[in-house]
Amino acid sequence: MSALALRFGLLVPGLAFIGVSFLLPLAWLVGISFSTQEEPGFTTETYALVLTDPFYWKLAGNTLMLAAMVAVLATLLSYPLGLFLARTQSRWRGVLVTLAIAPLLTSTVVRTYGWMIILSDQGLVNGTLRAAGLIWRPLALANNTTGAVIALVEILMPYAVLSILSGLGRLKPEHEEAAALHGASRLRVFLRVILPLSLPGIMTAMLLVFVLAISSFVTPRLMGGGRVLVFGTEIFNESTVTLNWPVAAVLSMLLLVIFGLIMFVYSRLMRRMEEVA
Repeated sequence: MSALALRFGLLVPGLAFIGVSFLLPLAWLVGISFSTQEEPGFTTETYALVLTDPFYWKLAGNTLMLAAMVAVLATLLSYPLGLFLARTQSRWRGVLVTLAIAPLLTSTVVRTYGWMIILSDQGLVNGTLRAAGLIWRPLALANNTTGAVIALVEILMPYAVLSILSGLGRLKPEHEEAAALHGASRLRVFLRVILPLSLPGIMTAMLLVFVLAISSFVTPRLMGGGRVLVFGTEIFNESTVTLNWPVAAVLSMLLLVIFGLIMFVYSRLMRRMEEVA
């Protein structure tokens, strides 16, 4: 058996799995999107309906805004933690890294219900603030976008920490020492050395969190109390409540298009950063 045949034979199981688990369902989804609820034949009527309805444009805006807020906040909160874990020489570093990503071992549903209890009107946060006499009426932290953002940031932070940790591999102590020897202050070292070298990890963290947030369903559904409408919740409603599968398929295809555009922009930015470096 030739080397080429051997390589192809090793690829066949993986390609077959991808075809059955991804390509076939995707083709089925595309077929449904070019139909209507009344007539299963080929038509672009559903696409025209969705693209000309202001409700779905508002839905897209809500989804992008929610995902962008979560991506920025999760990355900002994860960066100091990732930087500390990457630079610490403590013998407990492995334990600290494990604790940082340990929330991934808990179901998203369980963690979301936990945030519902913490942020509800009678929850831990409002109860503590009322007991301290700081507020007289509960803060609106649940059943709205605020609650969904808070919960998603905490749920997706471990992904950001892992991405930042992997991106900080380019950061060497020698770089900081060289800058310090040339008289650079700590702030200047951070802005001119540490931050530029960690930008790939930051970009990867923002991309990963954004993609996960834009397709999230459970957390916006539970924390939003039915008031936070995003692509995930609307696809669920169209496919299970109104049983309008063509609209759900079109929304899913639009979500895939957004994924593709984001990946294109990300790849271009990363390529430009590598050229500059």
